[in-house]
Amino acid sequence: MRHPVSQHPPVRIYLLVAAVLSVITAVEVSVFYLTVLARFLAPLLIVLSAAKFSLVVMFFMHLKSDHHAFTGLFVGPLVIAVAITVALMALFGAFVVGRP
Repeated sequence: MRHPVSQHPPVRIYLLVAAVLSVITAVEVSVFYLTVLARFLAPLLIVLSAAKFSLVVMFFMHLKSDHHAFTGLFVGPLVIAVAITVALMALFGAFVVGRP
């Protein structure tokens, strides 16, 4: 049985998603230069990058309108990659503030 073809969102939704992606990118750049958030820099950038990844995959790769099994093919490896990255960063002291 074929999966029914669903309607894609209108162009204004894509423009809204593009605007949100631009805002998230601006926040990522500004967070990098704020010394107050230096302690939370790596986790914050990981969360923002995951949000951008999710938006791009859902809307521009049309995963939102596809079968839910495809969502698992993208989310599963993302969770594994983030876990490995955070573990390696913790192992090598990336979360320690004040180290050269």
